[in-house]
Amino acid sequence: MIPAAIPLEDFAEDIVGKAIRGRGIGIRELAESSGVEAAAIDALLGGQFDPDAARAIAPELGLDAEALVVAGQNSWRPEPVALEGLAMFNTPWRDMFVNAYAVWDPAARAAALFDTGADAGAMLDSVAAHGLQVGAIYLTHTHGDHIADLDRVRAACPDAEVFVGEREPLDGATAIPHGHVSTIGPLELEARLTWGHSPGGMTYVVRGLARPLAVVGDAVFAGSMGGGIVSYADALATNREQIMTLPDETVLCPGHGPLTSVGEERRHNPFLARMNK
Repeated sequence: MIPAAIPLEDFAEDIVGKAIRGRGIGIRELAESSGVEAAAIDALLGGQFDPDAARAIAPELGLDAEALVVAGQNSWRPEPVALEGLAMFNTPWRDMFVNAYAVWDPAARAAALFDTGADAGAMLDSVAAHGLQVGAIYLTHTHGDHIADLDRVRAACPDAEVFVGEREPLDGATAIPHGHVSTIGPLELEARLTWGHSPGGMTYVVRGLARPLAVVGDAVFAGSMGGGIVSYADALATNREQIMTLPDETVLCPGHGPLTSVGEERRHNPFLARMNK
């Protein structure tokens, strides 16, 4: 129920580009502060990876240098995750793929769905195949790729209440604040505000399975993070405060790319690894 070999969402050039845009640093300014020629930075952004250039610009961008080099060398991907009570659905949306999730108590079969992805067909088939009782649909944020099939899911699960962060209200959904606690059968769910990529993005922490898990939407990707479209500084801050403070074994379920964990991101995420040094 976990798709195999989903590629990483971002390459080194994506990571550097997000940091440059987020910090509002021009190429010339970065060249002057790092001692790396502007042409070399442009080449890196174009996919020509130079580890020396990456190490030099990383501190100026608030990135962990060695994690950035590992990303540029394509020498890491997170360990595969298998967790009873978790299913992941990866569907195409335009020129990318987007994830949605089902989480349930294996004994009680009480379940919740998280986002819909572009096509909820496989998710709904899985719900039926496992005899799950869906009581809630949680939305990490309201970008189109994450809620594209919400009407279909609502129709298929008429008893399920839809929840969304209070800073991103949506017709027909119940708005919930940071700190909201609810249940999935015997499982506990806590909503945490992780905004910056969107105005009110929410992370949903679920406890009670063999490992804790957090459905993080576009807050964090394996080895990267969502673009700080609304506020890069707040995206970083809430990722660090609300996600990276969870136990290392916590499974992270991102909106794009493969599953990862807090421990993996502490070591390998250029945006987040520096907080531990």
